[in-house]
Amino acid sequence: MNDDRRTFLKSLGTMSALVTVGCAHSRGGETRSNSMQLDAMHPRLADYVARGELPGYVALVARAGEVQVDAAGTTARGGTVAMRRETIFRVASMTKPITAAATMILVDDGKLRLDDAVERWLPELANRRVLASLDAALDDTVPAARPITVRDLLTFTFGFGIVFAPPGTYPIQRATDEAKLGQGMPAPASVVPPAEWMKRFGALPLIHQPGARWMYNTGSDVLGVLISRVAGQPFDTFLTERLFGPLGMVDTAFYVPPAKRDRFTVSYVVDPATGAMSAYDPVDGQWATPPAFPSGAAGLVSTVDDFYAFGEMLLGRRGHVLSASSIAAMMRDQLTPAQKAASNDMPGFFEAHGWGFGGSVVTGADDAGLPGTYGWDGGLGTSFRVDPKRQVVTIFLTQRAWTSPVPPPVFRDFWAVTRAALG
Repeated sequence: MNDDRRTFLKSLGTMSALVTVGCAHSRGGETRSNSMQLDAMHPRLADYVARGELPGYVALVARAGEVQVDAAGTTARGGTVAMRRETIFRVASMTKPITAAATMILVDDGKLRLDDAVERWLPELANRRVLASLDAALDDTVPAARPITVRDLLTFTFGFGIVFAPPGTYPIQRATDEAKLGQGMPAPASVVPPAEWMKRFGALPLIHQPGARWMYNTGSDVLGVLISRVAGQPFDTFLTERLFGPLGMVDTAFYVPPAKRDRFTVSYVVDPATGAMSAYDPVDGQWATPPAFPSGAAGLVSTVDDFYAFGEMLLGRRGHVLSASSIAAMMRDQLTPAQKAASNDMPGFFEAHGWGFGGSVVTGADDAGLPGTYGWDGGLGTSFRVDPKRQVVTIFLTQRAWTSPVPPPVFRDFWAVTRAALG
């Protein structure tokens, strides 16, 4: 390491050194022991900030209530506001496990059953038609073999999702974009309200038969509308009253009000070809006002402590907002071998993963956790995992978007340091 790099890392240490549970920002239920050997975390991760590859980050590692938080860098490139434990991030697809948990609250309430047909509450999804093939015209369809169920939405097997192909490759992609359904990069200001969203979505055919295979993303957006209609209140209100409030998730929402924007990050994207980083969303941008469509797939902002509270709930250590059976169902692989075999959108993914409700389940060798680990990542630069067997929660929040489904090197380094520290 050269002298300039060493000096920079030393300055990072004064600005955002390792924060342990004895700090003023620790929350209830945490111990003050420090047996996790995470001394290597700060220099290894902060080096990405030193090289200019990452504006900043906040990381949390917890085992059985013992918590350590590390932060480095700033909330904006070239800025002066240091990353800290309370910094707010766009968590994008980390919203999906939240939406799944909200659905399971209604299952626990007896208002939903997993194998209920959803057309009772979402009549727009009755009498579905299915494309004859992915590249077919929108009117080249066959009838759906059966109705869509709640389980189909939770497991992403209801027959519709993001097509992993260049934009505009297939007619269904073009139709989805024209309908402004928000099935690409998170952009809350551009999506239509729930009633109109469902009307437009209901006018499109499914891509595959319900239950046939896994397709990413869209199931969580449909669940947000379903939750609202079953609960009789807006989706965001339900989340606040039944999940965020009871768990103390005080900074998790679909937008950041003016009083909190000094803790919000600027979001960045990177050109995969050149590596050039540019701003995607400023602090007063698309997440500065309540969205017309609160996206259950990718709409939330949150903090490391808020997501830690959610993780502790999944471990049965906090809140008790869900029954033990619902938590177990969320974190159990719900896909059949046939569904995995038919799902070729992310080659190799299902060799070591399954899918529970709203998140992945590790089933083989994986950088992010040992078998049984549950969680998901956010394409705008975040990750969350819970290991129920070992009582471990890991959270890594950045404001630099991923450039592909393959985790960036800094995420793999975070997981490697964590695994080494936890033995």
